[in-house]
Amino acid sequence: MTITSLAETVLGPLDDIPFGEGRTYAVGSEMIAVFRLRDGSLRAVSAVCPHKGGPLADGQIDNKVVVCPLHLYAWDLATGCSQSGQPPISVYPVRVDDGHIILGD
Repeated sequence: MTITSLAETVLGPLDDIPFGEGRTYAVGSEMIAVFRLRDGSLRAVSAVCPHKGGPLADGQIDNKVVVCPLHLYAWDLATGCSQSGQPPISVYPVRVDDGHIILGD
């Protein structure tokens, strides 16, 4: 598991991400994809597919994996581990506080 720590950052209102979708946020030099799963929980991972730079926030998700929209490679949203033989992606701590998405510890 590759958990990357960042300084606590307010990304925006939770309502900016519909259930079952993701959005990309620029945090310093990192691009972070935040997903609001259908069960209401959040996951945050690197927004860039390590294979060809695909936009992971535009990928298909369920409660466990994100699938890159370019070549259908999959990663576990909790651990960042590849389900299809690719390098792992970073995962980030994320939570909701007073209706806002908070990235970081």
